[in-house]
Amino acid sequence: MIVLAAGEVSPGLLGFTVVALIGVALYLLIKSMNKQMSKIKVPHEGDGNDKKAG
Repeated sequence: MIVLAAGEVSPGLLGFTVVALIGVALYLLIKSMNKQMSKIKVPHEGDGNDKKAG
């Protein structure tokens, strides 16, 4: 059995894969959030007063 020192241990391919998948998931979530936020209609300051007065 090979004993490695603390400085010789690395996360390897599994660690890279996990971080890459988290990055891709974050990108897709932000893209979806921006799409949903663009659908929201925010009333402007003057819009409410004009409708009530009319």
